[in-house]
Amino acid sequence: MLDPRVLREDTDRVADALAERGYFFNAEAYLGLEENRKELQQDVESLQAERNRRSKEIGQAKANGEDIEPLKREVDGLGERLAEAKRELDNIREQADEFHRDLPNLPQADVPTGQDDTDNVEQYRCGQPPAFDFEPRDHVDIGAALDGLDSDAAATIAGARFSVLSGGVARLHRALGNFMLDIHMANGYREVNVPFIANSASLFGTGQLPKFEDDLFRLSEPSNYYLIPTAEVPVANLVADQVVPAEDLPLKYVAHTPCFRAEAGSAGRDVRGMIRQHQFEKVELVWVTTPEQSNEALACLRADAEDILARLGLAYRVMTLCTRDMGFSAARTEDLEVWLPSQETYREVSSCSNCEAFQARRMGARYRDPETGKPRLVHTLNGSALALGRTLVAILENYQQADGSIAVPEALIGYMGGTTHIEPVAADA
Repeated sequence: MLDPRVLREDTDRVADALAERGYFFNAEAYLGLEENRKELQQDVESLQAERNRRSKEIGQAKANGEDIEPLKREVDGLGERLAEAKRELDNIREQADEFHRDLPNLPQADVPTGQDDTDNVEQYRCGQPPAFDFEPRDHVDIGAALDGLDSDAAATIAGARFSVLSGGVARLHRALGNFMLDIHMANGYREVNVPFIANSASLFGTGQLPKFEDDLFRLSEPSNYYLIPTAEVPVANLVADQVVPAEDLPLKYVAHTPCFRAEAGSAGRDVRGMIRQHQFEKVELVWVTTPEQSNEALACLRADAEDILARLGLAYRVMTLCTRDMGFSAARTEDLEVWLPSQETYREVSSCSNCEAFQARRMGARYRDPETGKPRLVHTLNGSALALGRTLVAILENYQQADGSIAVPEALIGYMGGTTHIEPVAADA
């Protein structure tokens, strides 16, 4: 949530910045609400003070044996006017809150302006895509030949955009998760095992609600519970409504969870295979830090995600997302995109974002400034390191061999019990 003071005092700049994100901020309507709010607030305070004064007069008049009925009628009338003013003030506040809830974060000053992902800016590339002396296959055909990827069985069980993994492919998927957790824990992250269901307050805190409810899977009972779309939701909310000791910052969390997304706006996109699923797994990194350190923290978080790709020997590139391609809560986002031979392009495998104080304001997450002793909002950051399904896709495609087998990346051989190759299954097996 944006700082209401900034909205009031720097309205034109906010409107311009939000316009770059594709959001229309009705500044005139908002300022009108603010003016009404201030007037009503003054009325409420004035009526409250007058009622208190009159109430004291009743006590004095009663002590002096005077007739208090006229004063009581005045106090009753003031009480009715006060109640009505409070109702109007609550209504105005609710309208202002609706403005606040629906506005995305402001982009940092150096975020590139753009309309969609074609305007994202490449920072650099690492690693070389493999050169094959045979026609490379996509991960769906590779998985089928390994008898390790079955979308038809998943469709029977649940429907489209699900997969069943088995055999060596399932083990490779599990190995990836354990490998990522171990590396991140060695880099100072604290592993947390969190609920896979979150309430509406938690989803509001990280910015998924109320605007993006269509992208969530909602439970019918209790109706304010949802399957988590990312571990960012429960992990970031570990500091909700808290004042974190300054000496504990930064907090660095890592969590391996399933993620559930309705993909409401992706009809017809990536329908083949595991690129875009309703259920997938991620190893998520979350940082909680001070405003002064959050930009440096984003560089560190992204580097930790890059480290996984480098250890797996996968070619990737780093992209800075433009204003209209960033997520709702992000002030800056840098994506890691891994090379997929079948598509001859790079595809997102990690999205690393600095949300600054946007989520903290919604969650009530603060720390105590050691210099002033006053509470300040923390800054929160998050990033996949990495999305397991898409990383598995990249390994299957980049490590495919001419004989149909998959070479296991060296970093994962120990996690695979010494297995160096996943062999294809004979047609008559």
